[in-house]
Amino acid sequence: MRYEEPVFRPPSEAFSLIVQATIGCSWNRCTFCGMYKMKKFRVRDSDEVKEDFKMAKKIYGNVSRIFLADGNALAADTDFLLDIAKYANSLFDLERISCYATPQDLLEKSKSELLKLRKAGIKLLYVGVESGDDTILEKIRKGVTSDEIAEACQKGHECGFDLSVTVMTGIGGKERSYENARNTAKLLNRINPEYTGVLTYMPVPNTPLYVKIKRGEFILPNAVENLFELRWMVERIEARTIFRCNHASNYLPLKGNLPDDKNELLKAIDYAISHPDVLKPEWMRGL
Repeated sequence: MRYEEPVFRPPSEAFSLIVQATIGCSWNRCTFCGMYKMKKFRVRDSDEVKEDFKMAKKIYGNVSRIFLADGNALAADTDFLLDIAKYANSLFDLERISCYATPQDLLEKSKSELLKLRKAGIKLLYVGVESGDDTILEKIRKGVTSDEIAEACQKGHECGFDLSVTVMTGIGGKERSYENARNTAKLLNRINPEYTGVLTYMPVPNTPLYVKIKRGEFILPNAVENLFELRWMVERIEARTIFRCNHASNYLPLKGNLPDDKNELLKAIDYAISHPDVLKPEWMRGL
């Protein structure tokens, strides 16, 4: 397989065939993210992508899941995506194709285009929401408001996609910790995503937000303060969603189904707040 490193994928795609349909991220302006700063966004040639599928077929035989990298493959031209999806389905007996998508991608494509992509087997979209607080979204240069994120995700649902959204504690710093929790829960309730993943913000060197931290202009919540933020968020989520807070960045690994497991999740958070020795030490955290 041919990759332009580094390659990132969601944790749930660990056993999927990963093929780069695009290189980099078409937005690539978020102040907290350093994933694709070394890459200039481009869409790969469809013949190259098909060759990768053919190589994978020879190496692995059949695969049931394909993840289209890089940062937001949904930004690629619809005809290109339809072409490679059709080819992948001709080679493999696929359960699903998935990819990252920005809210902008969903807003920019027509419903007709999205319906065609869903029919072609692209079933799951990973959407980086980050926060539901408009002040935070503006500061991290997300490029969309909470209303636009809700509109984009509603559009995705109306076209039949399952959505896995990612949000973060700590992304508003100590200053907007409560607002981040409250407004992110409010947005999740509007979106009703099938899957919700909570990460804990970790500074990435050479990013704009990292520079602010070094200057003392952005104060990170500590581990216990992060747990309070997580608690404020969880207690307000009413959406029916598969909830995961077990990323390498998290101080306290949690998982459950909301709202059914809310009380158990809150009890676990409360216990960890009272017994911070159970939390993951800084040296064990990662991205």
